[in-house]
Amino acid sequence: MRVDDNARPTGQSEAVPDEGGQARKAASRGVVWRSPSALIGGVLVAFMVVLAIAGPLIWGEAAERIDAGAILQGTSAEHPLGTDNLGRDLLARVLVAGRYSLALALAATLIGAVLGTVLGALPSVLPRRGARLVTGLVNALVAFPGLLLAMFTAVIAGLGARGAVLGIGVAIAPGFARLTQTLAASVAGADYVAAARMLGVPRRRILARHILPNIAEPLILTLAQSLGGALLGLAGMSFLGLGVQPPDFDWGRLLFDGFARIYVHPEVALGPAALVALAGIGFNLLGDTLARAAARSSAGRQESARTEPPRAEGEPDPDAVLEVRDLTVSFPGDSTPVRGLSLTMAPGEIVGLVGESGSGKSLTAAAIGGLVPYPGTVTYGRLRLGGADIAGMSGKELGTALAMVFQDPMASLNPALRVGGQLSEVAVVHQGMSRADARRRAVDRLGHVHLPDPAKQAGQHPHELSGGMRQRAVIAMGLMGEPRLIIADEPTTALDVTVQRQILKLLREVVEETGAALLFISHDIAVVGELCDRVVVMYAGRVVEELPADRLAAGAAHPYTRALIASLPDLDTDRSRPLAGIPGTQPAPAQVGVGCAFAARCALATERCRTERPELVVHGPHRRVACWEVTS
Repeated sequence: MRVDDNARPTGQSEAVPDEGGQARKAASRGVVWRSPSALIGGVLVAFMVVLAIAGPLIWGEAAERIDAGAILQGTSAEHPLGTDNLGRDLLARVLVAGRYSLALALAATLIGAVLGTVLGALPSVLPRRGARLVTGLVNALVAFPGLLLAMFTAVIAGLGARGAVLGIGVAIAPGFARLTQTLAASVAGADYVAAARMLGVPRRRILARHILPNIAEPLILTLAQSLGGALLGLAGMSFLGLGVQPPDFDWGRLLFDGFARIYVHPEVALGPAALVALAGIGFNLLGDTLARAAARSSAGRQESARTEPPRAEGEPDPDAVLEVRDLTVSFPGDSTPVRGLSLTMAPGEIVGLVGESGSGKSLTAAAIGGLVPYPGTVTYGRLRLGGADIAGMSGKELGTALAMVFQDPMASLNPALRVGGQLSEVAVVHQGMSRADARRRAVDRLGHVHLPDPAKQAGQHPHELSGGMRQRAVIAMGLMGEPRLIIADEPTTALDVTVQRQILKLLREVVEETGAALLFISHDIAVVGELCDRVVVMYAGRVVEELPADRLAAGAAHPYTRALIASLPDLDTDRSRPLAGIPGTQPAPAQVGVGCAFAARCALATERCRTERPELVVHGPHRRVACWEVTS
């Protein structure tokens, strides 16, 4: 099979007309551009562009006209901002200087963007030793103060506009390099990049064809935002005497020339200072607006293409309890048990995560809770709990907001310690309670989960409790804080059906009382259908279907989901026939091919299924399926 290194990733779903979606997308973009910050930024930038074009044409002659009789004058009707030491009108010079100031800022930003992008992209294509060297250089440059870096470069390059532009460009480059490095790292692990490497595509072509085009948008948006910083930096360099030199002048040079008179005629600094500030504010506001508009547009494009609608980088879902985007868990040896999982949960919602053993359910829970064992690596586009990035949460915050209930309570409870003491430890460590208060809360929580005589049970060791009582104690441990999210990883597997029903009822009560979201992980699809509001089906590390729980039995679309349901016996099952099953086995995490992972076990599989991986696409309200053979 021949693979063209210029080819883009395949497996994208064809867009279908969606007039409502297009209208929502247009309305969403309109809201962004009608915001006060967008209007102010647009007006300021438009004014600066017009000034740069028209200023020298209109006021160029007045800016250069020398008047020996009007030297160093203050404000007057003829000269609103006064004159300089040659009698030239300062207002005209300020208006004319806009073109040179903006041109220098644009040049410095482009230099910084090019240097930073190349430097940041190199680690993704260099050998390990070279990548480590470049990464260390980027880290050192980021840690170095930008102004000192700019001044050092300007002194080396020589005083004047060229040195100042190079200095500001070099100071901007580390920020671009760090951003590029982060973005490139997320793309470098993609299958199409791995295929290009395997085929021997040169590194420079991998960089130019496969990596940079896929990270261009955020870099361009950062470029717009950096213009304002470059403008301020160049004005500062000229004000310090390291930038533009006479007879040339920019806004910073005009500030430098007027500084000696600022106590006598402060208006001489008013014009250039005001325009520097307005231009900086304008470019920053416009850059922020472009970023938000692009993010909204990206979300709209994903929705119109019927694919998973990830939110924009700058706009997390404010109402979500849990928001996961592109979660991947990998281990050495090219083993990736979880691949690009995305999931959003609302308050009070119970979501079931189902699949065979080895499908990645428990590792997904471990990744959310930060419990993936070494040497596992977790990467994601977004992982937020209660509106906060989990990576930035302290241990106390995470321990209070997240509760985890595992399959085996004996693995969660220390057999050498009493139950009440273990629950109390949660409140002492995460909430700073005294031991007496924590003990009282532990007893209260044990009673809350319907454990009989909770004060007595708090004094027992775990082995003195039955399996169902131990599981209730573990749930009570999670409720010691005020969890926003409860992750229950197969909490009823080892229990008999009577106790199982009690635990399921208890979990539903906890969700209704606390308003927390519950991620219920199980291989038992019947239990999930009874308890949950929504079901997410995983196979070989990926989500293959998502649908409402009440449509699970009759509305499942993916062949794997239907096979799971068919394997469940009921009262109408013909006992004279063998139990239904799914032929074959699930592929190991390191053996998942390029196509649909279920293709080898699927009776509907075609050649396309074996060579192209289907994306998770929308098939009606709250329904998504990853299957080429599902059309509606």
